[in-house]
Amino acid sequence: MPYGIGVDSVPGICDPARLGGWISANVAGAAALSGISLISGGRSNLTYRLDLGSGGDAEALVLRRPPLGHVLPTAHDMTREYRVLSALTGTDIPVPVPVAFCDDTEIVDAPFYLMRYVPGRVLRTREQGADVTGEQARELSELVVDTLAAIHGVDVEAVGLAGFGRPEGYMTRQLARWQRQWELSNTRPMAGYDELVRRLEAGLPRSGAGTLVHGDLRLDNMLVTLAPVTSVAAVVDWEMSTLGDPLADLGLTLMYWTDPGEDDWLRISAGGSITTMPGFLRRADAAARYAALTGRDLSAIGYYIAFGCFKLAVVLEGIHARFLQQKTVGEGFEREGPAVPKLIERAHQLLDEEAS
Repeated sequence: MPYGIGVDSVPGICDPARLGGWISANVAGAAALSGISLISGGRSNLTYRLDLGSGGDAEALVLRRPPLGHVLPTAHDMTREYRVLSALTGTDIPVPVPVAFCDDTEIVDAPFYLMRYVPGRVLRTREQGADVTGEQARELSELVVDTLAAIHGVDVEAVGLAGFGRPEGYMTRQLARWQRQWELSNTRPMAGYDELVRRLEAGLPRSGAGTLVHGDLRLDNMLVTLAPVTSVAAVVDWEMSTLGDPLADLGLTLMYWTDPGEDDWLRISAGGSITTMPGFLRRADAAARYAALTGRDLSAIGYYIAFGCFKLAVVLEGIHARFLQQKTVGEGFEREGPAVPKLIERAHQLLDEEAS
């Protein structure tokens, strides 16, 4: 078989021969497609490693496409991801180099794009970071903050991203958008959701000047290396990037940042989140580092973290809907549904603390 053992069973790539033909016709110098494998870890768009050629001439590309089912309006737009990667290639923000875009849904049944494969580690859980030293942990946590600040400092006009979003009224539109997504995804009654929306509406902050925002930046959306130096090989998963309020971006990053002794309310793993390991900055220290780098006022950051909980609750409810429809690819999706009420509860706690 030309595409590797079991490749015709890879969900989302229905015809490897057709894909291989498209690559040969659209990627200059590409060798024949020799293998396809799903890259685990993603919970939304699907990501595959494509092996081209064999032996010493082998190379790898990565294919990104939307999920198999329950694709919501305005979500999973491959053109946006491809555009932002193209704009940031060659800048101080490390990203995978985009290679080709395809809007012909006859190839893999959905639009997709290809990018260069970037070697690096994904670190999310304590198990995955078992060999990380205390010094490396500190460096990694600083890199997350520094990378986020650098993204928010990108000159959007200079890189060709003017018009990539509308910063004015960003938070108002975000609240409305995620409510619509909830209505299209909700699978069950959810205590506290309606009251959370009311509280978020009542407390909407006035956004400052807009910047490029990643939309989901956390350590496990960065490919990292630990030797010879701790560094970021690439920032990935740009599907929610736009121009908007940088504090909303920071709020989501801090929402994921679990401090030692806190309940692992996302149930990332039995061993807990990697940020609870020795050496990682505490959440408050990460926020202070961001403030020092950017000069931004973080007095309302509790609201933005609560908003991050709300946003992630909606995202996970959509993934839970796909799981119930048996449209997910990979493992661990049974954990997403139970996390939703915990996120809503956590958001209320943060708003209570903000009001006290």
